[in-house]
Amino acid sequence: MFPFVKLLLTLQSRTMKVHLIKVQSIENFVIENVQSKKAFETWLSIVKRADWNNPQDIVRTFNSADILGKGSNRVVFNIGGNKYRIICQYYFGRQKVHLFVKWIGTHASYSAVCNKEEQYLVDSF
Repeated sequence: MFPFVKLLLTLQSRTMKVHLIKVQSIENFVIENVQSKKAFETWLSIVKRADWNNPQDIVRTFNSADILGKGSNRVVFNIGGNKYRIICQYYFGRQKVHLFVKWIGTHASYSAVCNKEEQYLVDSF
């Protein structure tokens, strides 16, 4: 096998750990919304152990997650049985997946963001 083909197959089959950026934003939200603590702890625990190679892997890990369109490289996660939402922007680097927290709120406040079509650009954190 040619070395390039072998390298390409290796890169395609590898998965990468997630580097969550702005964990403090989640912690601050939980302080202000104490009832969300358990749900976000569970979500953080899953993200910490996740291995992703592409956006579809995010959805495989969180089957209720939605990849947002319009070239935004964003995903919205349903947290706590759909009580809360978190919008993150993802970037697949060479060694890690970088997941940037862009917005956190209740399901109702997420609906308001969507009604204004701000889910693609919002950057509250």
